[in-house]
Amino acid sequence: MTFELVPLQSLERGYLAVLRIRSAVRWLTLSAMAAIADGFLHWRTGLPAGVVVGPVVLFGVLSVVALVPGRWRRWGYAFTERELHVASGWLTRVHTVVPVSRVQHIDVSQGPIERSAGVATLSLHTAGTEGSLVVLPGIRRERAEEIRDAIRGRISDAPW
Repeated sequence: MTFELVPLQSLERGYLAVLRIRSAVRWLTLSAMAAIADGFLHWRTGLPAGVVVGPVVLFGVLSVVALVPGRWRRWGYAFTERELHVASGWLTRVHTVVPVSRVQHIDVSQGPIERSAGVATLSLHTAGTEGSLVVLPGIRRERAEEIRDAIRGRISDAPW
């Protein structure tokens, strides 16, 4: 049995903006909580202001500017009409191959941030329990719908 290497496509550049916005919102929330803790510690112990919130803001900026683009670059996908390949991860690289014949349900979704960036998320539900949901974020809505329609066509052609 031989395995064919499938060249992976990058996610859309708009998805980088989506990841940055989501990360910034998380870090702003964490920074607000750190500011409250910082104020409380300053009031109760006299510690200088910024001891808690400073590092949190610094790590947040580092994350949004440097780490998020690395996360975005490590995603890739390929659709070969018979299977969908989705790869992601840095320390633990995960390459999932979903045979079209195993797909039971397909979703294409867009939240408001994704819509403004021109990207969508394709979700495939397969037979089985563990790993039965495969998510491919950050592709053009048109491309997600093309893949969905191609898979739907293959499913309806499959003999039961």
